[in-house]
Amino acid sequence: MLRQFFRFARSHKVVLVDPTRGLQVKGPSGFIGTTVAVGRQRQLFRRWTTGTDAHPHEALLGVLALLHAASSSEVRHLRVDDLDPVNRTVRLGKRPHPMPLDPASWSVLQRCLAHRENQRTDNPHVIVTKITKSGRAAASTAYISHILDPCGVPPRTLRCTRLADLVNTLDPKLVAAAFGMDPEATMIYLADRIDPGRLPDA
Repeated sequence: MLRQFFRFARSHKVVLVDPTRGLQVKGPSGFIGTTVAVGRQRQLFRRWTTGTDAHPHEALLGVLALLHAASSSEVRHLRVDDLDPVNRTVRLGKRPHPMPLDPASWSVLQRCLAHRENQRTDNPHVIVTKITKSGRAAASTAYISHILDPCGVPPRTLRCTRLADLVNTLDPKLVAAAFGMDPEATMIYLADRIDPGRLPDA
């Protein structure tokens, strides 16, 4: 707005020099993405854990993104040998430690493995499609990006929702260490305001 005013003023010879020329506007440094409201998170959680409408692939990607901030790439490349049934942990992407799964997440994973078993495939990945069941490649990026279309929430939005919650509840450095992220990458999720629901009653 200020630039527009001074351009107008200079063109009409009200001022001789445009003081805004050469200035660069720095964009917001904090997180400005979309997150999912708590009520909607509960609806999605029920859809994927107790509902019967969701495909096993949708439920797995949804739950891992919503509860464990898993990226589409981490779920896409998840292999059967990344699972530890004894300790109920999984290795995701470049995370430094195996990630323990809660009972709901483990149950969703078992449903996805049962679906994989029915395909009679030697593909080592957990998510196997009709195209990849005869080979050993991971599911395509396009397939993974559309898995959550039925629920209308992209995987990235779910992941960002979880990261924003963790970073604002815990120490960002601890979150970065646990997820194998650069510490600066988690800092953008720090909110510049406090959710009134987190404040103690007066």
